[in-house]
Amino acid sequence: MPLQCPETRMYAGDSVKNHAPESSKKPAPKRGISDFALRSLKATDRPHRFTIGNGLYLEVMPSGSKLWRFKYKLFDKENRFALGSYPETSLKVAREKAEAARKQVKQGLHPAREQQLVRLKSAHEQTNTFEAIAKEWIARKDWEDITKKRRLDMLQRVVFPTIGKMPLKAITPPIVLSILQKAAEKNGPTVMAEAKRTMFGIFELATETFRVDVNPVHRWREALPKNKTQHKTPLEVGDIGKLLRDVEGHGGNHQTQSAFMLMWLTLARPSEVVEAEWAEFDLDAAIWRIPAARMKKRKEHHIPLPRQAVKWLRGMATLTGDRKHLFPHRDDRARPMVTASFRQMLKVLGWSGKFSPHATRTTGSTRLNELEYSSDWIERQLAHMDTNGVRRAYNHADYFMHRATMMQAWADLLDQWKQAEANVPPKQTASA
Repeated sequence: MPLQCPETRMYAGDSVKNHAPESSKKPAPKRGISDFALRSLKATDRPHRFTIGNGLYLEVMPSGSKLWRFKYKLFDKENRFALGSYPETSLKVAREKAEAARKQVKQGLHPAREQQLVRLKSAHEQTNTFEAIAKEWIARKDWEDITKKRRLDMLQRVVFPTIGKMPLKAITPPIVLSILQKAAEKNGPTVMAEAKRTMFGIFELATETFRVDVNPVHRWREALPKNKTQHKTPLEVGDIGKLLRDVEGHGGNHQTQSAFMLMWLTLARPSEVVEAEWAEFDLDAAIWRIPAARMKKRKEHHIPLPRQAVKWLRGMATLTGDRKHLFPHRDDRARPMVTASFRQMLKVLGWSGKFSPHATRTTGSTRLNELEYSSDWIERQLAHMDTNGVRRAYNHADYFMHRATMMQAWADLLDQWKQAEANVPPKQTASA
């Protein structure tokens, strides 16, 4: 079938003044345009067109490429809109695109501009990934840097591997539920609850700034396990001994055991222990100096080390003394271990849900107060700020020597309880 000359066809919106009157035209025979015909079009030294109809044509370039174009008039100005190349874009698809463009023209819209808006919107959504908005949410929080770092660490471990790179609008409730269920199974209800609260806050920011329409984080009363961990419930003496015996005898990672024992022997926060650096310790003087940058209240903290802690630390020095951190990360030795190691160990030992690492400090405070040690010594050991503003302004005492005596007695008691030599702590009069 011979190809019809392009000049004999009209584009959508073309004027009819250069054509013969309608009455003198003979109806053109209806002929289908075959794929073979399109493939047979040959390149010449100048671009030439093969008209399909209704403004759609295929432009054959001297290079041999064949480009779909849609010609239209809008506001008395002629325009052309690219629809793709042939054969990557088939005749059928090109016609569908031309029809969609024709509808936009009828609405007074430029197809090219609308396509650009769609692309910009898509690019904007791609930049609005969960990870990007999560970091923005954390940056907006009036938290200490160490708190922000811990929250980001949790997201990197629990949430980002699944949805970090996903656009917010692509994240659905079933995806969120799956993340939380896996977190509960792998990390425990406490981490799951933290992940849930964090994800909810991130999506609340996204809804308030019109980046998503709805928050996909639901309450899920039945689908998720209840977080029954009591972080601040102190252990009884018998439970302290059993816990320490279980940890010492479970045959797990020696590094995790050592970090756990250092936490009990100093009553430092779990994060302060796992992120400890060798440069902070003077084992000969039995002092641990935690710099202000790593403290919750941004004030340098000096901790007296009982003999038992020094013994543990000298043992760790033979293993990690050549590294920056006492307790290096399992996969990246240049980084410190994470507090999740404690939770994993407790889960293996059957203590998950009954005891949280954070309850160590509550337990220590409760038992030391029972032993009638000065509350000033105890609060300073825990690096707590005095709630009385006036007293805090005038009382700068560190009580280091008193605390050293108190913590040595505490370490000795831990040994007794671990060996089941005492069921009830002996009463001591040690107040200032």
